[in-house]
Amino acid sequence: MKIVIPGGSGHIGTFLSRALRNAGHEVVALGRGSGVRWDGRTLGPWAAEIDGADAVVNLAGRSVNCRYTPANLREMMASRVDSARVVGAAIAAAARPPAVWLQMSTATIYAHRVDAANDEVTGVIGGEEPDVPGYWAYSVEIAKRWEAAQTAADTPATRKVALRTAIVMSGEKGGAFTALRLMARTGLGGPVAGGAQYVSWLHESDLVRAVEFLIAHDLAGPVNLAAPNPLPQRDFMRALRATCGVPFGLPATAWMAEVGAWAVRSDTELLLKSRRVVPRRLLDAGFTFAYPTWPEAVRDLVSPPRPAGR
Repeated sequence: MKIVIPGGSGHIGTFLSRALRNAGHEVVALGRGSGVRWDGRTLGPWAAEIDGADAVVNLAGRSVNCRYTPANLREMMASRVDSARVVGAAIAAAARPPAVWLQMSTATIYAHRVDAANDEVTGVIGGEEPDVPGYWAYSVEIAKRWEAAQTAADTPATRKVALRTAIVMSGEKGGAFTALRLMARTGLGGPVAGGAQYVSWLHESDLVRAVEFLIAHDLAGPVNLAAPNPLPQRDFMRALRATCGVPFGLPATAWMAEVGAWAVRSDTELLLKSRRVVPRRLLDAGFTFAYPTWPEAVRDLVSPPRPAGR
């Protein structure tokens, strides 16, 4: 197949593109600095790559690993909504539109909760939880508008899937796992604010396999890309420390986490929001996870180097 990946030069796009090419597909990455150039906002010559493609996997959007200042939140919103809108416009204008459009979204769309898991059918959309920082609602609004931009696109010949993606754990440098492993190895990987908040995650190999599965199977609408076994943050970090051979991790209060996040120019929502998400639709459709539990996933991630993305 020919698969076009807007945002294909980013962290996820790099290993996804490589894996799809290794599987024999033609992959065209759209990026601001490499691949076929685009600006993520306006139609241009890049749209010709979508005409005649078999699938589009749009990963474009500003990284969330930053301080959630008003300016950064606006840029997160614009980069996601604008890119989804213009990809939809390119598909709508294509003489031979792709059969499927997989649009990146986020598991952050769900409510902060520890009492029950969020699936695509019974999950609670966030934004109205009591006793959480007010700006968390803006993160949910970003996710809602991101998905709405795909839904609004007039692409009747193209199946549309919104990928509500948990934190992707990859052996590639520069991703979330790089930072988490460093914390564990330096003794900072203890529970944060008690550690009861849930971590939803996905091994890089299962992300690749899920993308291939969703291209091949007739699912549409929101699909959770998350391993089926989220776990409390304290247990998540305990398993990571054990695999790294570090017996102890310093605990951190919420205010200590805020200081640390400020120091690395990130935000505590990534640590403190409970993302308890399960992939009901994937499981019901017959998808099987290579790494369904965190201990086996983290053992693979810290093992000697291997071809990434598979």
